[in-house]
Amino acid sequence: MQAGRGPPSTEAAAPSSLTQPAPLASTSASAEDEAVSRQFEQAKAELAKRKRRRVPPQTETPMDIVFVAAEAAPWSKTGGLGDVMGSLPIALAARGHRVMVVVPRYLNGVEDQKYAAAKKLDIRVDWVFVDHAVYHRKGNPYADEHGAFGDNVFRYSLLSMAACEAPLQLNIGGFRSGEAPGFPYGQRCLFMANDWHASLVPAYLAGKYRRHGVFQDARCILAIHNMAHQGVEPAHTFSSLGLPDDWFETLGWEFPSWSATPGPAFNILKGGILAADRVVPVSQGYAWEMTTAEGGWGLDGILKNKQHVLNGVVNGIDMLEWDPSEDEFTAASYSTDDLSGKARCKAALQKELGLKQDPDVPLLGYIGRLDWQKGPDAALDAVEGLAHRGCQTIMLGSGVPEYEQRMRQSEQAFPDSFRGWVGFSIQWRIASLQAAI
Repeated sequence: MQAGRGPPSTEAAAPSSLTQPAPLASTSASAEDEAVSRQFEQAKAELAKRKRRRVPPQTETPMDIVFVAAEAAPWSKTGGLGDVMGSLPIALAARGHRVMVVVPRYLNGVEDQKYAAAKKLDIRVDWVFVDHAVYHRKGNPYADEHGAFGDNVFRYSLLSMAACEAPLQLNIGGFRSGEAPGFPYGQRCLFMANDWHASLVPAYLAGKYRRHGVFQDARCILAIHNMAHQGVEPAHTFSSLGLPDDWFETLGWEFPSWSATPGPAFNILKGGILAADRVVPVSQGYAWEMTTAEGGWGLDGILKNKQHVLNGVVNGIDMLEWDPSEDEFTAASYSTDDLSGKARCKAALQKELGLKQDPDVPLLGYIGRLDWQKGPDAALDAVEGLAHRGCQTIMLGSGVPEYEQRMRQSEQAFPDSFRGWVGFSIQWRIASLQAAI
């Protein structure tokens, strides 16, 4: 494992007028109005200062938090999971928590440069990169042009094992209360495991460590971003997970009769749901959806039984990174008070992509992972009709090779109205979001 750190966090902001209101100069109505107005402006200025410095109001009781995920921006990102892992840990560190993020160190010819160009942040977060040959191959974190990697279960069981050991072994903590770095997080951690890739973390905690008196006071929250991917493998490979034999029933699964390999199997996401102390989907609506037959992907019954610890929490965004009034990647800034910059953004994007620069032509954008669950097939099916109606369409994403190929074919078939980018570009993504109308 390789560990890295950002620089120390900024100092807490001084108490604002929200908590220490200025005394009123007079009891007259006009003086009261003037004082209230002045107090309001001071409060707005203080909130703006906090936004700039990423310093929120006073925090709750500080905790030692360990995030575990398959990707984290800016080093690796295919969609929303990477965005969350690149911003939520920083936000929690700003609130006074000690935070570690454990992710694979992908070296595939694309992410390699990102490690070398890593930025220092204004908040202390410990970044731990798990390095192994299985993460050094071409493609995205999960697949290449031939499909999903056949050893993904090994790759992410390795990640989960490393994440459980990191708080015990790495001498990198100590920033929460200003001490010098150099001591482990220890056993009293809150693990934040994300999706099936990290779902073995709660299983390892319960099935291995606690049986030996370790991590007795640790807790684990399982965040689910996508129920469709569950980490299912044939039963005969269960021993490779490193779990006790009596845990097979917890992970036990049955391949459906229509699958390529029907019969007994194990399901890593299922085991994570059963072993986690709390299950947190990425919205309240998704928390309900996954308890239905249509949205539960076979795990709806288990999730119904876990509703007492099932809480949907909406994914947040980085308010600085996604602020169109100060976006370094777009041709012009704009805000709710002045939307004129959107037209310049649209024209610049049309020019960059070689599309006709026409402010009256509707420009539509699709940005997301190319997985049938996200609806890229519906978007691609609509390209021809939109082209005949004089619309321009752009798509950005990577994923299922079939959809990547259809994007290339659509660009060839409709060169005057369609552009596709197979891959991920933060600059192109932001520009597309800001310009599409």
